[in-house]
Amino acid sequence: MPTDWVVLLPPIVAIGLALWTRQVFLSLVVGLWVGTTILAGGNVIQGLIGMADVVVAVFAEPSNTKIVLFSLLVGGLIALVQVSGGVAAFVCFVQTAGLAKTRRGVELLAWFTGLLIFVESSITSLIVGTLSRPFFDGLKLPREKLAYYCDATSAPVCMAIPLNGWGAFVLGLLITQGYDSNAVGTLFNALLYNFFCLFAIVFALGLALTGWGFGPMRKAERRAATTGQLIRLGSNPMIADEVTGLEPIKPGMGRVYDFLVPIFVMIGMIFVSLYVTGNGNLMDGSGSTAVLWAVGTAIFVAMLVYMLPRRGQPLLMPDKSTNYVIKGASGLVGVVGLLVLAFALGEVSRSLEMGPYVVSVLGEDIWVWWLPALVFGIGCIVSFTLGSSWTTFAILIPLALPLAEGLDISVPLMLGAVLSGGVYGDHASPLSDTSIISSMASACDHVDHVNTQLPYSALVAGISFCAFLVAGLLV
Repeated sequence: MPTDWVVLLPPIVAIGLALWTRQVFLSLVVGLWVGTTILAGGNVIQGLIGMADVVVAVFAEPSNTKIVLFSLLVGGLIALVQVSGGVAAFVCFVQTAGLAKTRRGVELLAWFTGLLIFVESSITSLIVGTLSRPFFDGLKLPREKLAYYCDATSAPVCMAIPLNGWGAFVLGLLITQGYDSNAVGTLFNALLYNFFCLFAIVFALGLALTGWGFGPMRKAERRAATTGQLIRLGSNPMIADEVTGLEPIKPGMGRVYDFLVPIFVMIGMIFVSLYVTGNGNLMDGSGSTAVLWAVGTAIFVAMLVYMLPRRGQPLLMPDKSTNYVIKGASGLVGVVGLLVLAFALGEVSRSLEMGPYVVSVLGEDIWVWWLPALVFGIGCIVSFTLGSSWTTFAILIPLALPLAEGLDISVPLMLGAVLSGGVYGDHASPLSDTSIISSMASACDHVDHVNTQLPYSALVAGISFCAFLVAGLLV
């Protein structure tokens, strides 16, 4: 096993190539090949063979397979609610009520929706994108801006309000560190110091209220406002046009409930699924299982609703509904391919023990009051390169909390630094499944989404770093 800087190459190559060439699939393949070649001792042929094994091994992990199936079914659900006319009816209803006629109103709608749906990050992105996209398109707001709201209100909100699988995972890690009797109290005390999540949510609200912006996002907003181009010319949206462009199959027959019923069923099934898979405890439930059950149930209920007679005839018979589900799923094959490659690259990076290497390089020989900020910085690096907040939590919590106890640093503060650093990568990394699903939900080019939101997430991370410095001095 290599122990020097070469372990950093796979994610660096993949992320660097993606941002430079905008060819995200090719970049992930190259990064994956670099990683498997390193694992094979530098043998490029064995590296190629290992690539196939790693990609196949992605499906050996049940949670990965469930996320892949969820992503396919999401396309089917989006297609169904669009051809039913439910989306068009909902848009008409909201506009008539005067709730989303302005830029501020539309962006606040996206922000509030993300804040309310805190049970699972993938579901948050999906609902924010599906519900808000027609309004963003109607006001010529760029898809990149919508993708940002999907992303900024998914992982940050889920970790800021941890009454979900995120909270359960962190509690499990705390218990393994000996916090059996006060794990819940430690986690909730740490929420006060979860600076990145809190600042990311507030920052997104500030953007919605003021319309302020800078960098690539501002350019995207000017492009959409002046030319009407919701996406960049030559870009590759993460969901096919044949899905986002579906028209109601029977114009004028769609009703608001054709859209809202499947959405509410999906949200409700998240809680039911978490309760069932957690044996009566929502926080012990499986998030990947919950999202799969939820979207599957929503599709089934939608098909039943569309069978009900209206004006003497059903809106959609099951055979046609099934065809649209398949058509919608086919439009998300690109998303699935991207997720599989991202999962595979993350597994290779873990096999190379990249996270522990970064921690060992930065070391612990530093002033005590700097340590919370240092832990946050390490978390940002690890989570961005791995694209996984949970892996970052698993790496850093066993290291950071004993360090806090030994040096008499506030344990909640140190835990807040770990949580903040982990969520940064889940929010900002192009390898994160949350970022990929946000691109999909908003029908945006994935690299464009990453490029436009990176300056925003970097600014929030910089402010968070300063906050940890101050907290290290005061707490």
